[in-house]
Amino acid sequence: MNLRALTRGDAAVAGAAVLLFIASFLPYLTADCSGRFCADASKNAWSTELFPVLPSIYLLGIVAAVLILVQRFQGQAATNRQVLGLRLDQWGIAFAVAALWTSVWSLGASPYGSTVSHGFGAWLGFIALIVLAGAAAASPLVPALKAPLVSERPAAVPGQYGYPGQPGAAGQPGQYGYPAQGHDPAFGGQGGYGYPGAGQPQPGQPVQPHDAGVPAPQPAQAAQQQAAAPAADFQPFWFAVPAPRQLAPKDNPAGAPVGEVVPGTWYLAVEQRGAALVAQLPDGNQGVLADTSGIQRG
Repeated sequence: MNLRALTRGDAAVAGAAVLLFIASFLPYLTADCSGRFCADASKNAWSTELFPVLPSIYLLGIVAAVLILVQRFQGQAATNRQVLGLRLDQWGIAFAVAALWTSVWSLGASPYGSTVSHGFGAWLGFIALIVLAGAAAASPLVPALKAPLVSERPAAVPGQYGYPGQPGAAGQPGQYGYPAQGHDPAFGGQGGYGYPGAGQPQPGQPVQPHDAGVPAPQPAQAAQQQAAAPAADFQPFWFAVPAPRQLAPKDNPAGAPVGEVVPGTWYLAVEQRGAALVAQLPDGNQGVLADTSGIQRG
């Protein structure tokens, strides 16, 4: 169960269901009666005299909301699960529309004449069903309703690098991704990126052959080492994923997953390996994110 996968549309569905439950206890019918021998004749949806108002309007709408939220809680694992050819959220949308349709007809006329009218509970339940059916049907289509309910962004830590929107966080001497004092980040600096180090041939000097005792690396091994090596000019940044994705071990990308990144949470990319990223989880663990398509940078 992943509570962070809930969207704004799901919150609207849950709120409408709560409002619908409250409305069932409010007067559904009220009698316009005045006089000495006139008693209070208002009845709510739980009255047996109003059957089947309760199960066909109020309970049906609540069941619709429960089905939709259960489908969301199960996440991607329930995408292909079907009951009688439909997913749970599709059944929920159908039940919500049916409850709204029944509510419209029940408000059309009063069977008790002009002295009895629909009360506040009937109209509040009708409004709740409009919100419920509209949010359930529009959530997969409207971007504002598809957005995560809560976007959990890690709190800024003084001196932490790469935090989005934090001025001066990245690019401080001595931090990750920035050259230390005494080194020039430009090409050609002594010992810097792109400059030959000790023991390497200088421009204009003859290239010495490889040691006969050390075999030259094969092309496939060289490409694999280049893909696994971190980018020298990489700067850490925050990112979010559009769908849940697994993290592979840093030392064995083909091994069992060590964690998972989910939508609605910001993660810190601490290293780049070719097209993959090394992501850091909130608990401090790190893993390789091979699928970086569609990520959102902070």
